[in-house]
Amino acid sequence: MAGTRCICAAGRRVCKLPTRNHLMEKLTQRVSKSHSLLCIGLDPTGNDQSVAARLREVVAQTAEYAAAYKPNLAFFLSREGGVELLRQTVASVPDGIPVILDGKFGDIANTAEHYARFAYDVIGADGVTVNPYMGDDAIVPFARPGKMVFVLAKTSNKPAHSLQDVALTRGGYLSDLAAGVCRKLDEEHHNIGLVVGATHADAMARMREISPEQWFLVPGIGAQGGDLQATLRAGLRADGAGLLINASRSIWQAADAGAAARDLFQQINEQRSVLA
Repeated sequence: MAGTRCICAAGRRVCKLPTRNHLMEKLTQRVSKSHSLLCIGLDPTGNDQSVAARLREVVAQTAEYAAAYKPNLAFFLSREGGVELLRQTVASVPDGIPVILDGKFGDIANTAEHYARFAYDVIGADGVTVNPYMGDDAIVPFARPGKMVFVLAKTSNKPAHSLQDVALTRGGYLSDLAAGVCRKLDEEHHNIGLVVGATHADAMARMREISPEQWFLVPGIGAQGGDLQATLRAGLRADGAGLLINASRSIWQAADAGAAARDLFQQINEQRSVLA
């Protein structure tokens, strides 16, 4: 079929990637080139003197296995000189690998426009995470051509009082409504994905039913206890892609970040091959 790319898992040709969503092109190209669905989360802990060196080390050691990187804005803003450190970190990522700034932005109007300018023009990110509580006015300012927006739908935390799990009188949950709104926005803007946690496989399946073509950014594998096989089974698209499996602490804290990334990369692809 014209306009498709092939992607391999564990050395096997398993699917074709549609390019309908041309504004996700950088991501689909990287996934195809690296044969990876692994997103490396950068949540730097430790003293300011050691963190810069560790960030460079983690990026250098894991780039071979990374479909994307996801620096967490809070872990940089809490440091003196954190904005410059974040810029340097984004600049250190090899060309062709997308960077998703995890800021969970959620304001509207000109405030959201300024957040978008910060993420894209100051930091140089390729995408962001956005909180949809204030509706499409909080999402659309980030949907620039060539950028990616991942909207919080069903997150990996398990709060005592969850707004996302509020049942709707017409059926489903508030998280389902958020996914449906984002699907409609993606039909217009072609660069809207979802954040869906790996700790809720049933919700993952619902999200995929609601949003069959969108990309999901998936936290919760590893330290938070998400099941990789259940996540892939519930969330993979028909083409064997559509998920970015994020790992942060398990890689940052590893003695050998590259080995930790390689192990998870291999686990993901082994499961993809079985499911394909």
